Formats: sequence, C-alpha cells, structure tokens
Amino acid sequence: MDIKCISGFAAITKHPDESASLYQEILGLPLEHQDDYRFMDKFPGANHFGVWPLKMAAQSCFGQDDWPSHIPEPTATIEFELASADAVGLAVEEMKANDQVFVHETRTEPWGQTVARFISPEGVLIGLSFAPWLHEQDT
Repeated sequence: MDIKCISGFAAITKHPDESASLYQEILGLPLEHQDDYRFMDKFPGANHFGVWPLKMAAQSCFGQDDWPSHIPEPTATIEFELASADAVGLAVEEMKANDQVFVHETRTEPWGQTVARFISPEGVLIGLSFAPWLHEQDT
C-alpha cells in the first residue's frame, strides 16, 4: 500500500452547529456550508478539513440516519489518499487478509470519491480513499 497523503480530516459530531461555531467563529476558519456539512478544501497542511454530522457519516457508511449501536460511534475521521481507485480496492484486500473488518467495502460516493472505511482501535473512522480532484495536477 502506498499512501500519498492525508486526503481529509473531519470532526464527527452530534452537535454540528456547536462544533462548527468553534471552528468557524472562534478559530476563524473559512468553512463553506453545504447542507449541514461545513468544510474547507485545500486546507494548508492537509487537503480537506470538515465538521461532519454523525447523521451524515451514518448515511455515507450505512445508508441510514442513525449510527448502528453495535459499532462504536466515531468522533473523527481521517482519510488516507491512495494513487487510484484500483489501489483502494487492493489495499482493502490486503488489510482484509490481515483480518481487518471494514464498516463498508470499496465504493464510489456521489461526489466521486472512491473509499472504504473501518474503525480504528481508538474509535476513529478511517478511510482508504481516492479523490480524483486531488490528482488533477498529476495528469
């Protein structure tokens, strides 16, 4: 597996307005707003930072509004960027061969990102990702 960078980090919260207030109003980050998700791309030192409502994380991972009770609720997500969509699938197979359990298999999200996710021992939602827009300068 050849991780290229951290493609994104987001705090996951049950209280998105309070969390967004901290990052946007108190820390002064210029977060954009799309539905309940607040974010900024091309964040210096990272590619993406966001405040992701738990409800939206549950929708993305499970297709439902509630996080399943048998899986620990994450308080953050970090995504590791790989070189291609195929590399994500290969990394998943490699990790599954080492008994890693995934929250969901490799799939392409509506916004074009290929991702598979699992929960770390610390309770962080980890994504193995390929976001095409991060590779536009590579072509």
